[in-house]
Amino acid sequence: MADGGKPDQFWYCVKHQRVETVDDLCPAKHRLGPYDSREEAARALEIAEERNEQWDSAEDDWDAVEED
Repeated sequence: MADGGKPDQFWYCVKHQRVETVDDLCPAKHRLGPYDSREEAARALEIAEERNEQWDSAEDDWDAVEED
């Protein structure tokens, strides 16, 4: 097993813009994941953007509380 991955996990390589498995992993610095499915890994950039938007919104809410 390369780099601590499990056979039933998937990653998205931002360098090669592809889904990878434990059998063919790029270095961790190029990967997002692990994900439970190939489909989820293929959406890695979209998922990251959604999470960033959620965190930005939560940070804005926190900033509003601090201003009160």
